[in-house]
Amino acid sequence: MENMRQQLIEWGKELVDFHLPQWDELPDLDLYMDQVKTLVDRYLSPVIQGEKHPLLTSSMVNNYVKLGLIPAPIKKRYNKEHVAFLIAITTLKQVLTIPEIKEGILFQGKTIGIREAYNLFCHEQEKAIKMVSQLAQGEMFSPILDQKTPVEYIAVRAATLSFAMKLLTEKTISLETKYLNKEKKNEK
Repeated sequence: MENMRQQLIEWGKELVDFHLPQWDELPDLDLYMDQVKTLVDRYLSPVIQGEKHPLLTSSMVNNYVKLGLIPAPIKKRYNKEHVAFLIAITTLKQVLTIPEIKEGILFQGKTIGIREAYNLFCHEQEKAIKMVSQLAQGEMFSPILDQKTPVEYIAVRAATLSFAMKLLTEKTISLETKYLNKEKKNEK
């Protein structure tokens, strides 16, 4: 059991410095599909692991364009806006349906603009991951929900918290399963 606890602590420490690039940190260059997929994978692989790879496929991106979640590429090239949308969609689809994500993106984009909506998403997701990191390490954390949340940001905060808590749940269950399997082997 102590080994399981130590593994959870180590995992929590790995998440301490998790960072999503803010709008101004995203590349200003136009990128091809493979470059976009690699970039999204690099940004999100610290928090989306396991059998969920690749995180983003060409067919997913094409479907997101068809569904109106992201604008169509220009001459098969993707820009900063596309990358921002794909980071948010890839993360949020772990806890929400595609229609829910579309509605949320449309609402936030209309309310505060795409750039600010993306930065808000990154900020909230980083706070939620930091909270999970602290929980995993057995530390005290400053509760996110103690802060007043404007009504137009409730969905973003709830979605990012849901993703982070799902991440912690999956990691804990994975460690518990390993522990139980080891116990079974020792009984034989």
